[in-house]
Amino acid sequence: MDFERSLDLLWRDRGEARQPTRGRKPKLTLDQVIATAVALADRAGEATVSMSQIAKELGAGTMTLYTYVPGKTELLDLMVDSVLAERNLPGPGDPRPDGWREQVRLYAERTLAVFRAHPWLRSTSMVRPVLGPGLMAGQEYVIAAVSDIGLEPRKAAAAANSIEIYVQANATLFAETAQVEQETGESTDAWWGQRSVFWEKYFDVTRHPAMTRIWESGGYDADTCEAADETFAFGLERMLDGIEALVTR
Repeated sequence: MDFERSLDLLWRDRGEARQPTRGRKPKLTLDQVIATAVALADRAGEATVSMSQIAKELGAGTMTLYTYVPGKTELLDLMVDSVLAERNLPGPGDPRPDGWREQVRLYAERTLAVFRAHPWLRSTSMVRPVLGPGLMAGQEYVIAAVSDIGLEPRKAAAAANSIEIYVQANATLFAETAQVEQETGESTDAWWGQRSVFWEKYFDVTRHPAMTRIWESGGYDADTCEAADETFAFGLERMLDGIEALVTR
């Protein structure tokens, strides 16, 4: 992978990305190539994206695409950052929700929405992230939300990282759910419904008394999607409560 070339393309709005110069005037743009690749991944998963398939969709020769992007690895970086940019989070000086907690909720809401819209994002590594403007805009937004609430710098950085990791982990889980449903054509609720025999025949209430109490009290009454949303919101709010308590203390 050509790391510097990848960065050059990711930050092409700075005017430094090298555009195709050989031969006739290009009929395509890099943005068209990325958008086509994203659409293919949305339809059938990231594994189905190939330079030849993208070229076919665009009505171009496969080798033509290599004048825009060096290969699939760099293209995947561009795809990931492109969809992360869809969060359209407020930048420095832009209007944003009142209060740091509302700002964090907006970040979480838009991040989850992007992962649900593009399930293939679940394979994205945040350990070695794509250092593009879409990712960096999200990190800047969260840091800005918690940097002026009374935390010392290292704790502010830790708080921002904790929020991002929590949101990313849940967004990945939601994306995996959407991807599995897309690939199998079966909803998660339907999958569980087919396994009702487990609860009727194999689940031992004497070995799982705590679960049984919650079950009999209606704790598991929500459908899968509703329960996932409630679980995510509960965890996020408790995390924000903890940060707020630290500031107050």
